[in-house]
Amino acid sequence: MATINYYLDKADKKGLSPIHLRINCNGKQIKASTGSKIKVEDFDKDKQEVKNNADNHIEINHYLSYLKDRADELLNRSYKKAFTNKEIKDKLNGFIENYKEDHNVNIVREQVELYGKPFTFIDLFAGAGGFSEGLIQAEVNNKFFDFLVANDINENCELTHVVRYNHQLGLDAKFLCQDITEPDFLDNLLENIGDKKVDVVCGGPPCQSFSLAGKRRKFDKKDDLFSHYLQVIKVLQPKYFVMENVKGILTKEGGKIKDLIIKDINSIVDIKEIPRLTTFIKSLKKTNKEDEFIIDCLIKRIEIEQYSEKKAEEAKEAFIKTVDSKFRLLTPKIVDYKTSKMDQRISTIRHGFNLLERSKEWEVLKRKIIREKDYCNVDNDYFVDHFNDFLSELAPEEIIRKIEEAFKRLNVAKEFYKDCNDILIGLQIYTFGFDDTIQFLKKFCNNKQDKELIEIIEDIRLYKIEAPFVANASNYGVPQSRERVLFIGCRKDQKFISGIPATVKEEEKVTVFEALYDLDFVGNDEDARDYELVDISKQYNGTAKKMKSLVSKRSVEGVPNTKKGKTFSDWSKEGRLNGRFKNATKPFYVRNAEDLKNGVKEYNILHNHKTSKQSETVIKRLDIIRKEGNYKRAQNELNACGLSTNKRNYNVLKPDGQSPTVLTIADDYIHYNTPRSLTVREMARLQSFDDSFVFQGKRSTGGNNRKTEVPQYTLVGNAVPPLLARAVATEILKNIK
Repeated sequence: MATINYYLDKADKKGLSPIHLRINCNGKQIKASTGSKIKVEDFDKDKQEVKNNADNHIEINHYLSYLKDRADELLNRSYKKAFTNKEIKDKLNGFIENYKEDHNVNIVREQVELYGKPFTFIDLFAGAGGFSEGLIQAEVNNKFFDFLVANDINENCELTHVVRYNHQLGLDAKFLCQDITEPDFLDNLLENIGDKKVDVVCGGPPCQSFSLAGKRRKFDKKDDLFSHYLQVIKVLQPKYFVMENVKGILTKEGGKIKDLIIKDINSIVDIKEIPRLTTFIKSLKKTNKEDEFIIDCLIKRIEIEQYSEKKAEEAKEAFIKTVDSKFRLLTPKIVDYKTSKMDQRISTIRHGFNLLERSKEWEVLKRKIIREKDYCNVDNDYFVDHFNDFLSELAPEEIIRKIEEAFKRLNVAKEFYKDCNDILIGLQIYTFGFDDTIQFLKKFCNNKQDKELIEIIEDIRLYKIEAPFVANASNYGVPQSRERVLFIGCRKDQKFISGIPATVKEEEKVTVFEALYDLDFVGNDEDARDYELVDISKQYNGTAKKMKSLVSKRSVEGVPNTKKGKTFSDWSKEGRLNGRFKNATKPFYVRNAEDLKNGVKEYNILHNHKTSKQSETVIKRLDIIRKEGNYKRAQNELNACGLSTNKRNYNVLKPDGQSPTVLTIADDYIHYNTPRSLTVREMARLQSFDDSFVFQGKRSTGGNNRKTEVPQYTLVGNAVPPLLARAVATEILKNIK
């Protein structure tokens, strides 16, 4: 049995004594400098810790405890029973060097300079940062990306971002932890961006947020995120934007959602061209003198497109007040004084205008109700319909529908029909999108004017997009069959991008085995903090030759390259970052933001490689399914052995193919060689994250906590594979001006 303790060495000129680790085992002694120094009087020899009055005592004590645990684990709890002095020193020095490096380098470090100008990007709905990771990896002819801001609503997303990009890579990229639907989101985003122009925006609003106009919604907290994403695009007007989503978005609502997305993207206009369009619309008054009010409404609606969120709200309110003024002037002509004050129909119209003028305030209230509804799990119960009915009543379309109904019941004299109809048309224009407004505008154009309008619209559309692009991650060096839809918006002054060329051929795709084989040294309920050598010949006996043939040297993008290439696992260990990040520090793990603040870090060589604690019953069940290779085929044997389960599905990984789509629950997958679920690191490998990318915070969660927490497994499963993002970024860098 080994004994492990700390002692202080001779003090230096500043009066600080180095803390040394000492190991005694079988009459032999090993010493190692920890890299920490303190005053002699600040060290409690009996308790083997730094006293509370010393600076950074929390950080140093955590580090000493952590290092002692690693030594104890190595000597007293390892499957290996014999070590040389060098082996022990090398293992411990790996942890110690990571600590020293983190404390010898400033948080923000100078990056290696590259020639050329960087292009900037922001990442919305960033999650762990898969998109961000791919963009900062990309480099084409000394063109590269500078990371400005990421956004998400979860604190663990922020923690993972801060550790990776601020501490480890030394970037000054900011993280805005805020709901994109909140009223001051855009203002806060612009403040974080500062005076820099944004060249690229990436991100994927959850598919639940897409809904058809007028269709009854679920009114959950994800409603309408897409429109807020587009609002960011309208304000920032980047050269390119990339929106990622699940393949199902193409067929949702019979394909109508896809068409709506394309239509909304095409509705984003060049703000500088708005005056040209409004001047044209004003000219239509000459040939449509009876419709001046409606044409003025069209002008006001078009002008809203050029404003940021705050000013747009003011313009919308002014629009409603203009239509309301026409009604106020009309009221004495269509009803007597008593009716105007007491009649329910008139009150409905008047109060409807009040509600529309206060639409911003109602939107804020609606968001709060939706948030509370979600927090209280109001769904599939006696409450949900009443909540949804109330929220539906707040929609401008529903308010206008009631105003129309009130007008119909007024029985207005024929001479005032047009005035009433103009008011209703004005309200309809208020709800129009840009394309709807243009289509309606054509009613007032003759043939010559229609041709002129078409030319203006061609010039005013800011982005070109013809159709979404379906990308399978396995075509870009990712060992996973993961199909995602990419909507790539190309600003009119940039080269058009219709798709992302595959980087690997079908027969060259990276397999599960070459992605994971070197991590296959952990057993049940183990937490590996360093790599172990995996001998394929010993582990696979008769099939070793076949398994070795699955491992090949490749370029970083996955293309076979026997001369200068590296294996997928080597790329994962050494990292795929470009030359700017040669000064990056070693990775570390923290439990939460408070630990990061106090310096309570873990300096492992390998992170996130912990297996679940599974019972013998579960292990037997998984082994049967693994050997059968398919959950459905294993049902009879599971029933015969009394090992059946209500679990919906298991995916058995095939070593010679690609994994199915990696999701957020590790128990859905069974390792190809061992009856167990995957570790976070193994899932990260299947997503093509480098091993140096550490997922922070809790490893997993369950129950209602899944609504608010984003643990490591969720961070991994929801991410865009970095190598897919890298391919997208590379294509943009090839074309961007």
